Amino acid sequence: MTSLPESMTAVAIREPGGPEVLVPERRPVPQPGPGELLIQVAAAGVNRPDVLQRMGFYPPPPGASDLPGLEVAGTVAAVGAGVDPEWLGQAVCALVAGGGYAEYCAAPAGSVLPVPKGFSMAEAAALPETVFTVWHNLFERGWVKDGETALVHGGTSGIGTTAIGLAKLFDIRIIVTCGSRAKCDAARALGADLAVDYSAEDYVEAVKRFTDGKGVDVVLDMVGGDYVPRNLACLADDGRHVTIAFQRGATAEIDMSQLMRRRLTMTGSTLRARSADFKAALADEIRRTLWPHLAEGAWKPAMDQCFPLAEAAAAHARMQAGEHVGKIVLTV
Repeated sequence: MTSLPESMTAVAIREPGGPEVLVPERRPVPQPGPGELLIQVAAAGVNRPDVLQRMGFYPPPPGASDLPGLEVAGTVAAVGAGVDPEWLGQAVCALVAGGGYAEYCAAPAGSVLPVPKGFSMAEAAALPETVFTVWHNLFERGWVKDGETALVHGGTSGIGTTAIGLAKLFDIRIIVTCGSRAKCDAARALGADLAVDYSAEDYVEAVKRFTDGKGVDVVLDMVGGDYVPRNLACLADDGRHVTIAFQRGATAEIDMSQLMRRRLTMTGSTLRARSADFKAALADEIRRTLWPHLAEGAWKPAMDQCFPLAEAAAAHARMQAGEHVGKIVLTV
């Protein structure tokens, strides 16, 4: 094993605020603890939770790095106690609770996956956060299965484009909503069966027309607020509503009799604060169920734009502008 440097470049949050508060600085290289790997980062994904953390609304869980960044790809540079040294030198991607915006990042071994055959480091870094989120919430909590129909909001976001890709792999019809005609065109090009421009059309009516009045089996919702009762109106009997964010508010008024009469299920989750054991079990299922498809070239994440690590502020500005289609990634 080559010796590690004592310090590294990392992007820190100077104070809560706009993209300009992201500043490169020198930090000590983290040491992998028991059960951890140290990854020399080649690329790190940029996600909406990073933006919320930067604004002061999404603090890292206890024990996690204060640096933003929830997914990385790179080469294993060191291993902690109890970790097989066979990992050393391997190309991997990983879900982390923080610390991704840096030249080195420690990751729990259970949340580490090999870089799929044929994937660049940037493409691999675009996988963990959105794949783990979509897999757990659409497939595990939403119980979606082949032949069913799902509605996903934010169709050109990282979550939305990942949901489209995974739905197509597993024979699920997918409807998405987008904020413009151009974004709807992009979502359809990625495989969406229906893309609804919510700025010009009522998505509830569009869903009813597309499903011949039946409705969808699952809604994956990142919007919350006044979208929730409209989402329930989109569901078929025995449908499932899964909440993963609430951009339009954390409260909603719903008709509880509708849940009872139509046997609807409402659930939701957050991923960052879940235990290492939970994430390891999720990673194992994804490795067994999804990774073989990726190795065969059946799907790659939609990539929007790559920025150098030092330009993390520009990457955040692009995400907040809402013009991106797919994943934004930082390269080291």
